[in-house]
Amino acid sequence: MSVMNLSSFFPITDPTWIFFWVLCIILFAPLLFQKLRLPHIIGMILAGLLVGPNGFNILERDDSFELFGKVGLYYIMFLASLEINMQEMKKHRAGALTLGLLAFAVPILLGLFTNIVVLDYNIITAVLLASMYASYTLISYPIVARYGLSRLKCVNFVVGGTVITDTLTLFVLAVVGGLFSGESDGWFFVLLLVKLILLTGVIIFFFPRIARHFFRKYNDGTIQYIFVMALLFLGAGMMELVGMEGILGAFITGLVLNRLIPHASPLMRRIDFIGNAIFIPYFLIGVGMIINVRVLFTDGGALLVMLAMVLTALSGKWLASWITAKSFKLSGDEQRLMFGLSSSQAAATLAAALVGHGIIMPDGSPLLNDDVLNGTILLILVSCIVSSIVTDRASRKIIVSGASLDKPANTSKKTLLALANPMMVDKLMDLALLMRKENSSIPLSAVTVVLDEDEKMQNRATRLLDAAAQIAASVNVPLLTKMRLTTNLSNGIIHEMKENDYRELIVGFHKKETTNDSFLGNVLPELLHGLYCQIIMARLTMPLNTIRRIHITFPAKAEFEAGFSNWVEQTARMAEGLGCRVCYHGHPDTMALIEKQLRAFATVEAEFFATDGGNDLKRLSKIIKTDHLLIIVSARRGSISFRPSLDHVFTQLQRDYQETSVLLIYPNGYSVDSKTN
Repeated sequence: MSVMNLSSFFPITDPTWIFFWVLCIILFAPLLFQKLRLPHIIGMILAGLLVGPNGFNILERDDSFELFGKVGLYYIMFLASLEINMQEMKKHRAGALTLGLLAFAVPILLGLFTNIVVLDYNIITAVLLASMYASYTLISYPIVARYGLSRLKCVNFVVGGTVITDTLTLFVLAVVGGLFSGESDGWFFVLLLVKLILLTGVIIFFFPRIARHFFRKYNDGTIQYIFVMALLFLGAGMMELVGMEGILGAFITGLVLNRLIPHASPLMRRIDFIGNAIFIPYFLIGVGMIINVRVLFTDGGALLVMLAMVLTALSGKWLASWITAKSFKLSGDEQRLMFGLSSSQAAATLAAALVGHGIIMPDGSPLLNDDVLNGTILLILVSCIVSSIVTDRASRKIIVSGASLDKPANTSKKTLLALANPMMVDKLMDLALLMRKENSSIPLSAVTVVLDEDEKMQNRATRLLDAAAQIAASVNVPLLTKMRLTTNLSNGIIHEMKENDYRELIVGFHKKETTNDSFLGNVLPELLHGLYCQIIMARLTMPLNTIRRIHITFPAKAEFEAGFSNWVEQTARMAEGLGCRVCYHGHPDTMALIEKQLRAFATVEAEFFATDGGNDLKRLSKIIKTDHLLIIVSARRGSISFRPSLDHVFTQLQRDYQETSVLLIYPNGYSVDSKTN
């Protein structure tokens, strides 16, 4: 009886089975390495090493690894730039510039010394090899995002520094490639720089405008995702056309789309989920499959090159992060987190090694020999392992200490959305999500109130609640839904609010049926009389993520209302999520208190325009554009900040703001029994 020869089945070449085993690795590697208390990123790379041609040769490294691997590489850079808080980036641009220049310059200097003195390479080889030490890929960034630390100052330093280090590294690569391509005349370098600047300008100018127009026209989540991916690859492909690497285009595309894709939006969750579920793991496994550890035991010269590359690259990044931490008075854990994030080598490093290996010098030898190529692969493996472990441990220590985290304030405020118009469900949900505290454990609630005998309205109400539930589920926010039968619509909402102790109501503007019809309709005036909680009436003519500026007008003495701090905090949180500049229009005494409260929102860009605190809508109508959001803080009759001119708000909105997105906020008031509802 013959023994089955298992080797005849390997490597697996059928695409179906390759994809199946890759999915198994993506599924089980994180579970295994979680038990070993090691980051799952290491598991992906080591799994690729074991199943690849240099391991047990179980899987063939087919074209799918080239395709998905490239997508995953772009995804890492794209997600990193989407996660950046652009206001934080502006605030910490000095730190990002410092770390970026140091992370490039220090490894370059150390590398030149090591490559010339220790490894005895010529100057061109030494420069290209040294530039490889300078770049870094944010391989371990998903660890930071998982721990919720992506907005730390030190993390913004590293992410912003990526633009500088990778741009300079890829520019060096393009210059060295030009030296051996017959294009190395004096104009080559100037032309390359001009093309890079012009292309970056095209992406910055056109991509946001195209995206803003598209998001206004199309609200389907799948179509929006495909559109974003198309822009991502357009940016990467255009960057390759001018002689740079696509990862730079992917990163810049993410930066310019950053504020159009809010962190709490369903689109962001969809982008993040697909990337971390498929494309990024595929890239990591593919990196592991090209690693060849056998050279460590067969060639002493290769081992020396590898050790020199690893030690030089890691030492340079450690020194750069240490100098930056000392310069900006960061803690030891923050310095280690910067080192962990900036120490991983992959994208630009591998690109430079492959290009350098393909350049043939006059004597027939490659510019970067096989020792350097193998050393690059080992550098990628070791740096990714070190980066993942250091980042994970530093993140845990920062969380335990809590010193650098913004702790969310405890709140018991419960919000209810009253849904009636199918066209407003997604917009009201987006509004509620933007105003909601990111780490709040309190679920949102949605209600539709229908008349007892109206079966058609009951069926529509069910569809409205289902649509709201789908949006909430896509961003992992709990949502309680309820259909309430009543004989009076306004009483139904009022009773729902009081019976369940809701502290805030969000409702859409009444849909006008005739030209003489009021924006308020019949229901909203009764809500104002029957409730003393905060009521937000919304008329959103375009998706919130396409809003470019927010104008807030409020009456004099608004600070004496019970809900003053609440609406200031919520609107600031919304501005922070949208990345919008906020213009406050009101009495100087009130603005002084608003400015003081905004200190808790350091990333909000605010401008203050002093008025007498009256109805300022006539003046604002001349400066507010269709892509601005107007927030009117009003007051109930009898409250201290009420003015008779506020009664004319709805007439003015109907006359001057037909195409403008408007939020009308009635802050918490004091009820007759002096209790705040």
